[in-house]
Amino acid sequence: MNKLYGTGVALVTPFNPDGSVDFEGLKNLINHTITGGVEYLVSLGTTGETATLTKEEKAAIWKFTKETVNGRVGLVAGIGGNNTQEIVESLNHFDSEGFDAILSVSPYYNKPTQEGIYQHYKAISAASPLPIILYNVPGRTGSMVSADTVLRLANDFKNIVAVKEASGNFDQFNKLAKDKPEGFLLISGDDPITLPMIALGAVGVISVVGNAVPKIFSSMVRLCLAGKFTEAQPLHYKLIDFTNLCFVEGNPAGVKAALKTLGVCGDTVRLPLVPVSANTQEQLNKELPQLT
Repeated sequence: MNKLYGTGVALVTPFNPDGSVDFEGLKNLINHTITGGVEYLVSLGTTGETATLTKEEKAAIWKFTKETVNGRVGLVAGIGGNNTQEIVESLNHFDSEGFDAILSVSPYYNKPTQEGIYQHYKAISAASPLPIILYNVPGRTGSMVSADTVLRLANDFKNIVAVKEASGNFDQFNKLAKDKPEGFLLISGDDPITLPMIALGAVGVISVVGNAVPKIFSSMVRLCLAGKFTEAQPLHYKLIDFTNLCFVEGNPAGVKAALKTLGVCGDTVRLPLVPVSANTQEQLNKELPQLT
């Protein structure tokens, strides 16, 4: 799974002012990130506002994305949710050609037990035509995938190859890095702590801010992976304020505001999300020139 090393970008879904999918903006975004040097793209993760897309829109976005990427970088599809059977059916009908892996978020809202989470991913493992990246993001899902559950899944199912860790819990990171089976990948799910996570053994990040500033972010990650942390630190520090601004009024409203300033795509989001305030937009505009 060498294609999962380095910087992956969880692509936003650009919308036209009327709320329809902006495929021209998506094309601009894909080319912007690839030109910026990222190693792979994630289509329709949380940042893609997947919760507000129809099945037909998702299928159209995946098809357009893989055609636009055209093998230039790795490509991951986000297929997850809190209805296990629905995910299995989605995987059974998914056209996996052109994709390298599936990113599947742990079940949200239901708040399953650890055994429930295990059985959920067991069912996904049996149905998936591609390797699977687990996604632990308790701040969004309301439940934690414990390190023991991740390790159990990693050991029991060969096609579960990685975990995107966005818990912010360094005890969790330490246990995973220490006890994971050989070849199982730890991926940062938090932009601001990617540097220390790579120091602990992560192989890279699935980034939000990489949508807007792929060049500086991917450069920082490559330096870290080369063990050049002293050289990476100035880039890490340079990104902190911008990263905080991208999340202060929610994701992906912040990074879409930055993309609008850059002329890549618009900042339209679908309700219940709303665009950032004028104050946040102004601050983002001040930070961007030193990062591009």
